[in-house]
Amino acid sequence: MNLRLATFALIVAATPVAAEVNIYSYRQPELVQPLLDAFTEATGIQTNVAFLDKGMVQRLQAEGARSPADVILTSDISRLTEAVEAGVTQPVDSAAIAAAIPASLRDPNNHWFGLTTRARVVYASRDRVADGEVTTYEDLADPKWAGRICTRSGLHAYNIALTSAVITRGGAEAARGWLEGLKANLARKPQGNDRAQVKAIWAGECDISLGNTYYMGLMQADPDQQDWAKSVRIVFPVFEGGGTHVNLSGMAMTAAAPHRDDALALMEFLASPTAQQIYGATNYEYPVTPGVAPSDTVAAWGTLTPDTTSLADIAGHRPEALRLTETVDFDG
Repeated sequence: MNLRLATFALIVAATPVAAEVNIYSYRQPELVQPLLDAFTEATGIQTNVAFLDKGMVQRLQAEGARSPADVILTSDISRLTEAVEAGVTQPVDSAAIAAAIPASLRDPNNHWFGLTTRARVVYASRDRVADGEVTTYEDLADPKWAGRICTRSGLHAYNIALTSAVITRGGAEAARGWLEGLKANLARKPQGNDRAQVKAIWAGECDISLGNTYYMGLMQADPDQQDWAKSVRIVFPVFEGGGTHVNLSGMAMTAAAPHRDDALALMEFLASPTAQQIYGATNYEYPVTPGVAPSDTVAAWGTLTPDTTSLADIAGHRPEALRLTETVDFDG
């Protein structure tokens, strides 16, 4: 058993039932602690957090009804749907949450809810890519980009989510053709993370790359990576007839939830404008609650018009997206 988790479980088990919420989080402490501090200040409810690197669903399954966890916090639609499919979450009926979070960014059966979004965008060289040269995701398969695109592995969750969105909008055959065209346009074999692609643009190895928006904020804040950030601009491609693909960070209540009322209070707080502003600014992401503006840093990157395709529908195509990516040998 992981010593950190074992200690956490012992502490919780020895604590009398009180106003508190126990959280399992895949998100790093520096990203969620400001939110939890604000929640405790506003409500008096204490929070206990176990930060995990992996194995959250397996941990919850092993603990079963005795699990001390009330709420899970994570990023990427795949991790949220994995928890639901494993039976370790429960539906949450909250008018406040439903009013704050658009239907396309929450589970149709109310098992999970988005908290922030990040867009899968194009990083374009300021020197070698003209304004308006990149317009749609479909355009990335055009031979005009031959030898000019960099990306991380097509099998990474971020790219699988994008391919799943392509399938959702146009079908499997269209998605296969898009993957083949995109692969043909790569300047190098897929490798590294999203920031490594921007570094490659800065180094002249390619002209555009796929990446999540928040990496721009991280690069701008890192003195060693600021030159990479300055070499590119963010372009928000859209699907033909749609908007820009987004993924999310989100929350769910565990099936066991020993402090259900306090857990619900936390979840409703996280959907509130106050928490949305804190979370968005801390993570360089976009608040999901309508009317809550992104931070000045994020707003400076341009206007995001999110695609309204349901993320639940997109998540349903992930197995097919994985199969297609392997079929075309995208990383080969």
